[in-house]
Amino acid sequence: MTKNITWHDGKVSYNQRCDNLGQEGMVIWFTGLSGSGKSTIAVEVEKELVLRGQAVYRLDGDNVRHGLNSDLGFTAEDRNENIRRIAEVAALFKDSGMITLASFISPYQETRDFARERAGADNFIEVYVKADVETCAKRDPKGLYEMAKKGEIKNFTGISAPYEVPENADLVVNTKELSVEAAVAKVLEAIDKRQAWIKENLEATG
Repeated sequence: MTKNITWHDGKVSYNQRCDNLGQEGMVIWFTGLSGSGKSTIAVEVEKELVLRGQAVYRLDGDNVRHGLNSDLGFTAEDRNENIRRIAEVAALFKDSGMITLASFISPYQETRDFARERAGADNFIEVYVKADVETCAKRDPKGLYEMAKKGEIKNFTGISAPYEVPENADLVVNTKELSVEAAVAKVLEAIDKRQAWIKENLEATG
């Protein structure tokens, strides 16, 4: 990487951007196996936040591989780079004052920790969308799990590639037990509590 680069500050602060939007910038990071319900929940959360008049944007694992990360495969190295790029994008969105919903399998603890660090721990909520392989396979309309079991898909998380269960998730949503509506309600509650907590701390520190 070249060293001849400089960070250029503007004349608008992070707090000014947040005040302009009437909210705090945040990253809500959904992690879990393929078919656990990450994208389904994020889509509904995004809709509800927009109905509230809040500024929100959703980053989805499949969607970013159509453009930004179209050059990446599914090796461990490519998966790490996939999450590194998204973590950086999510951190920029957070800095703009947006509430950013990121839905990625993100199977490795190290890369999830990196995403938290880039966004800032206070402004980051890790949501573990929990569902076992059997449950996810039953929901799989593309038959990916079946193909992975036959060896037709390599490096498939939960079958031929590992998934490291989050060590310190801020919220666990068990979609084997909860409806989509109940899961969405839990995520919205977590967002509201964190927004209130950040505001109180900012007021306390002047």
